[in-house]
Amino acid sequence: MPDAPKPTSPSAPVADSTPSAPAALPNAPMAYENQAFLNSPDGRMVRIMSEYQEPLARFRRERIQDTVVFFGSARFIGMDEAHQQLKLLDNTGSTQLAPEVEQPEFDSPAGDGTVNALKHMRAEAALEMAAYYEDARRLAHMMTEWSMKLPGRRHRFVITSGGGPGIMEAANRGAWEAGGKTIGLNIKLPFEQRPNPYITPALNFNFHYFFMRKYWFVYLAKALVVFPGGFGTLDEMFEVLTLDQTNKLAKPITVVIYGSKYWKDVINLQLLADKGAISVRDLDLFKFADTPEEAFKILTEGLIANHLDAEDLAAMGQGQVSSEPESDAQSLLGPDIAKTLS
Repeated sequence: MPDAPKPTSPSAPVADSTPSAPAALPNAPMAYENQAFLNSPDGRMVRIMSEYQEPLARFRRERIQDTVVFFGSARFIGMDEAHQQLKLLDNTGSTQLAPEVEQPEFDSPAGDGTVNALKHMRAEAALEMAAYYEDARRLAHMMTEWSMKLPGRRHRFVITSGGGPGIMEAANRGAWEAGGKTIGLNIKLPFEQRPNPYITPALNFNFHYFFMRKYWFVYLAKALVVFPGGFGTLDEMFEVLTLDQTNKLAKPITVVIYGSKYWKDVINLQLLADKGAISVRDLDLFKFADTPEEAFKILTEGLIANHLDAEDLAAMGQGQVSSEPESDAQSLLGPDIAKTLS
């Protein structure tokens, strides 16, 4: 017969395997405050759009309608009448000086006239660049005094530069000394740099993307003045001339190439036309000037012909642009983009 069932003993208590509740989580960052995302490749489009929208908002707030852009060398500092103090920078716009062997020297420390060839050549270039600095400063002053007399709700033909030292500083300085607003469009580079002190603080910009900086150079510009410079100046000048040549600009632009001897030594634009690389009529896209007065005449004639009407000219000197900030998009567009509570 089958075995009788064994008596069962009370089962041992089973251990609770449910994990304890985790610690409370902090609130996740808002997407537009998430620095890891914003600085990542996935955030590139947001960064690009920011370099479009944020300058646009500031230009609107500061009542900037259009600009006159100055390009030129950013490798020399201290370029004023005390030209004996001129120093050469290690790179365009940097705060680091070039090696001592490359610095301009107007005489040897011993006073015996034994200056090496490079230092002597740099000294001659320094004096030349000092003259261009003063010319850019004077021209920017003249243009600002003239444009400040124009009536309207916004500032016209505001002097704009790349925001660094050298010719860029001279342009901002001349406008500042005339009492006008002036714009600096700096670019972040992999060495220490700083904006020049003459830029209007609310119009001091720093870009990561070269193409967005170039966009703002060209988009608002009604005129361009190209002072002697290097690769960057050549790049910016030819980019604008190409846009004008191919009718990609939505408005006429007056281009002044300043310092005919310097530029004709550097590039032979006539040869391009002679060889058929450009059309002969492309030489009409720019004009040379060698004095601030000559450049001022070319610029004002071009701006008057292309961007001002008789009413503007008749009202010159009658009233000033308001110093109050312009309304932002929220105020202008109203309930379509009504502000939320949070």
